[in-house]
Amino acid sequence: MILQKPLDREQNPRLSLKLVAVDGGTPQRSGNINIEISLLDVNDNAPVFNQSVYKATVIENAPKGTFITTVNATDADSGSNGDITFSFSQLKGSIANIFFIDENRGTISVSGQIDYEKDKKYEVRVEAKDQGGLTDTSKVVIEVIDVNDNAPVINVMSFSSPLSEDAPIGTTLAIINVKDADSERNGQITCSIDNQLPFKIQKSLTNYYNLLSDQYFDRETTSEYNITITATDSGSPPFSSTRTLHLRISDVNDNAPLFEKHTYLAYVIENNSPGTSIFTLSAHDADWNQNARISYLLEDTQVSGSPVSTYISIHSETGVLHAVRSFDYEQIKQLKLTVKAQDGGSPPLNSNTTVNVFIQDQNDNTPQILYPVQTGSSLLAEMVPRSADVGYLVTKVVAVDVDSGQNAWLSYKLQKATDRALFEVGLQNGEIRTVRQVTDKDVVKQRLTVVVEDNGQPSRSATVNVNVVVADSFPEVFSDFTDFTHDKEYNDNLTFYLVLALAVVTFLFITCLVVIVSVKIYRWRQSRILYHSNLPVIPYYPPSYSDTLGTGTGTLQPVYNYDVYRTTDSRKSDCKFVRPGSQNVLIMESNYSGTIQKMQNENKFMDEPGSLLEKGE
Repeated sequence: MILQKPLDREQNPRLSLKLVAVDGGTPQRSGNINIEISLLDVNDNAPVFNQSVYKATVIENAPKGTFITTVNATDADSGSNGDITFSFSQLKGSIANIFFIDENRGTISVSGQIDYEKDKKYEVRVEAKDQGGLTDTSKVVIEVIDVNDNAPVINVMSFSSPLSEDAPIGTTLAIINVKDADSERNGQITCSIDNQLPFKIQKSLTNYYNLLSDQYFDRETTSEYNITITATDSGSPPFSSTRTLHLRISDVNDNAPLFEKHTYLAYVIENNSPGTSIFTLSAHDADWNQNARISYLLEDTQVSGSPVSTYISIHSETGVLHAVRSFDYEQIKQLKLTVKAQDGGSPPLNSNTTVNVFIQDQNDNTPQILYPVQTGSSLLAEMVPRSADVGYLVTKVVAVDVDSGQNAWLSYKLQKATDRALFEVGLQNGEIRTVRQVTDKDVVKQRLTVVVEDNGQPSRSATVNVNVVVADSFPEVFSDFTDFTHDKEYNDNLTFYLVLALAVVTFLFITCLVVIVSVKIYRWRQSRILYHSNLPVIPYYPPSYSDTLGTGTGTLQPVYNYDVYRTTDSRKSDCKFVRPGSQNVLIMESNYSGTIQKMQNENKFMDEPGSLLEKGE
């Protein structure tokens, strides 16, 4: 038996043949036999998938081992040639770590992390392979179902801080961009802020929002805001995220400086030193920085016809008021100032306040006696009749004090009296009255010394002499009474001469002292000049030398020449050697008159102070 064409076991795995044998006789005889042929399998068929493309879905973040799908393939061969194994083919990247396939059953499951935001769909090739090495492939498309596992992300594209407090309503403060990696409803975002804040948020473009101002600002009330923006998606459950913006409000000069009071009272004691601090003003400005920098100025007003700046000055930065001059309460009792506080804004704002400066009295004036009038030449006296009763009003001492208050309260006391038992002085009114009945034994001439004292601290006082005559008529005692005036004039003249003599003696003593010191200094300077000079000594000619020249004879009288020798370390080691002038006789001729004149000039030069020369050896 010979095979005439290929056999296909997959079509006919068994062949049944009947073999007939015929002989050549007549009649022919034959015989037959049945032949059963079994075909042995040859691996001539590759595995075949029942689908060219498989589609499956898997939930994002599915746990490991989650079943996805099963692929099926068949092989017409039998036996070991029909055993199929499944595997992934041509996997790229990290897919091999995400999915797992059972090589025997073709089951595909999750073996790694599935993230929708990374890959929304996976396409893998599955290969079916028999034992003979024949293969077939199919494509499996796995779509990932999104899960709301991502919170929105807020990005600030622009933000304006600080914001001026005079910004109008609707000013754009920030542009916000929001994103959510999830899809569909999970990626739909809404933005919101706290309703109590003076802001609102509006959607402009897809995923873009504008943060706007919703009312006017006042930095003095609120200088900064913390704006929390919340972005929430529509997933279930929803996810949200927040972003806080810190907004500062910049200052605008919208507040003028304010004083605590409209009127201030200040006090200064008279006779103050110029430059004395009187009062300190303080104003407050609710603005900030330069807008709150306050300068203090005095308004140009007049006080008693003079500018107020001649009385008071103010420190522009501290607001301290200083006295420019020494005040006298008796001349001016009150100063009314207008002080302006001005800030450093642009344009500047200001406000005013009034300061009343009261000059406080000081006990700097002694009481002044108005009566009786004290004169050096006239004679004034009060007469008390001998018939005067007790309490008789002799006279009244009238005095005033230009100070005020208790400094002007005057009291009168009797300091001295010829007869203290006869008169008394009213403590408050200064009235001089008799204490007892006047008798014939009382002295006619009475002198009373009254002290007028104020109530200041320390107190000041003045005295007045009151002459009283105890007589019924003034002429009868006039000749005796005139002695009062002469005694006073004598005492006044004696005091004047004593003071004058003391002044003259003092002046003469100081003058002599100055002269002596000057002479000592002059001699010391001359010795110093003589010590340091190295010039030669010019011969000294006695005064008779010029007289001899006048005779015209040409012959000099005998003179002496002086040579000076000294050591280098002594100021006063001068030795003078005298030689008779007869050894040096000069004969004068007419053509030598110029030389003589020159010598006379040199002689004058030597006589001047400070022109001493010496010859150094």
